[in-house]
Amino acid sequence: MCRWAAYSGTDVFLEDIISIPAHSLIAQSQKAAECKTATNGDGFGIAWYGQRPEPGLYRDVYPAWSDCNLRALVRQVKSGLFLAHVRASTGSATSRNNCHPFTAGRWSFMHNGQVGGFEKFRRHADMCIPDELYEHRKGATDSEVLFLLALQQGLDKDPKAALERAVARMEALSRARGSTPHMRLSVAMSDGQRLYAARYSSDSIAPSVYYRWSSSMNGWAVVSEPLEQTGEAWNELKPGAFLKLTGEGAEIQPFQPFLE
Repeated sequence: MCRWAAYSGTDVFLEDIISIPAHSLIAQSQKAAECKTATNGDGFGIAWYGQRPEPGLYRDVYPAWSDCNLRALVRQVKSGLFLAHVRASTGSATSRNNCHPFTAGRWSFMHNGQVGGFEKFRRHADMCIPDELYEHRKGATDSEVLFLLALQQGLDKDPKAALERAVARMEALSRARGSTPHMRLSVAMSDGQRLYAARYSSDSIAPSVYYRWSSSMNGWAVVSEPLEQTGEAWNELKPGAFLKLTGEGAEIQPFQPFLE
């Protein structure tokens, strides 16, 4: 399982989320507290938005705690919207193309969880990706397939419904050809304007998600685990919920993939 953090608000240095807090994302790469494995050392990635519609992207296979380039980058780069991820592989190889976030056009996407038995039906999942999106299939993870299916299902028009349909399709494949747990999911994604998150599971164990408004940074943070215990209280995103964060505030809706 993995850990991730995302931010939307006034421009801040990436290090304010990724490396400075007591339980920063880099700290979680070594000592995660609410994760199946405490160590998340199979690579990392950052997608951030600046002056162009498409996000910048930096990913590598090194453990986040040992990459001096990562610390140098987050100390210098400021952004008002970014996603960051540290990876613990659930089966696919440790490679740059398998590191999150994934991007296509103006969209960025990252996932923590698993689609049960994905290795048994990966070919069938790949065949669900339409030709016009298959050029974005660079790696071998279930997460990347989920992202591309959500794009196919209308992520630009209705992010919640598109993600629900993509999750339902992957869960159906797992139920037909894979194994339990069929779906465990926490997701953060952005179109460069808004930040979205979702939490869902086909069983009783949904990966953790928290969010809060920070008055000191004047922005929203949504994370796998609280970055610190000081300041404003963290809110838990309940299982089966979809979160939309904008300049107007936080909006929560039910997240209910429909299995045919």
